Amino acid sequence: MIQAKALRIFALLALLVCGVAGLPADVTAQQSGAVPGDSLGLNSDSDLWRYVRTGNAGSTQMKDELAAVMIQSEGDNWRALRNGPISAIGAFGLFIVIFVLGLFYMVRGRIKIDAGPSGKTILRFGTIDRFAHWLMAGSFVILAITGLNMLYGRNVLLPVIGKDAFAAFTAFGKYAHNFLAFAFMVGLALSFFLWVRHNIPNKVDLQWLKMGGGIVKKGVHPPAKKFNAGQKIIFWAVMIGGLSVSMSGIALMFPFQTTMFADTFAMLNTVGFNLPTSLTPLQEQQYNQIWHGFVSLVLIIMIMAHIYIGSVGMEGALDAMNSGHVDRNWAKEHHSLWVEEEDQKAAKPAE
Repeated sequence: MIQAKALRIFALLALLVCGVAGLPADVTAQQSGAVPGDSLGLNSDSDLWRYVRTGNAGSTQMKDELAAVMIQSEGDNWRALRNGPISAIGAFGLFIVIFVLGLFYMVRGRIKIDAGPSGKTILRFGTIDRFAHWLMAGSFVILAITGLNMLYGRNVLLPVIGKDAFAAFTAFGKYAHNFLAFAFMVGLALSFFLWVRHNIPNKVDLQWLKMGGGIVKKGVHPPAKKFNAGQKIIFWAVMIGGLSVSMSGIALMFPFQTTMFADTFAMLNTVGFNLPTSLTPLQEQQYNQIWHGFVSLVLIIMIMAHIYIGSVGMEGALDAMNSGHVDRNWAKEHHSLWVEEEDQKAAKPAE
């Protein structure tokens, strides 16, 4: 009983701090002995809390402008979206890609070099290329694991390893996620400048796509330059998606400092959209968190397929990013136009 009275007194004092005196007449505290709506007791309290519940801000002497809002209603929407559709769709997508890759491996098996290894190699990626790739890929894997733990760890990992181990892993993962994000950004930028000229779409890519990339039927090898159409799709998805998650990630690491979504919505409104542009700092953070999680899940699903093809799914593919040299027969079957270009360069007399 005493706690209930204390809570009621605290709530009334808090309302005064937040500027209840500035509320409309129908929801202000008692004036001259009258209560809002000529109602008594709980009814007037309901009207007052209903007003506060809509997220209306009063005024405060505190430096933090968010302190003027007692209840930030959008928090319920953020939590429902994060723990509902985002988590469910993400889990479904992860399950589907694992299932499809497993089924594909059982049906198609490992894609072999049809002509067999030649014993001769050709340089595919130099040291700087491999450094950029592994810097980006290695940091991405850790970011993906720690990010998935933030989303699913409490329900998936905690029951398995226990509270203490989960707490230690999550705390370590938080710092790893924050600091390795910058390594990912450096690798992303470096990879873009190294490979963008090889990833411009052309007519050859259409033929590659029509033939299914040569991964469905054995013995079918569509022509391709240094990067085929599938690799170009992955490249641009990683570049655009990686830039997007990097920007939203920076906004999350340095909260209440950006207006990325308000500015984006304003630009979209110029082409016919009708999106809100008066976003509070807290709403900006909520949009950032939802977008960061959604795009990251899409990238993880795509990269899982890329990892499969580049490792167990295709013979000889992993050599490209390990030693940098690939077997010539592998190169001829999967990147024939690129091999021709390299042979022509080698045949030219030195100037």
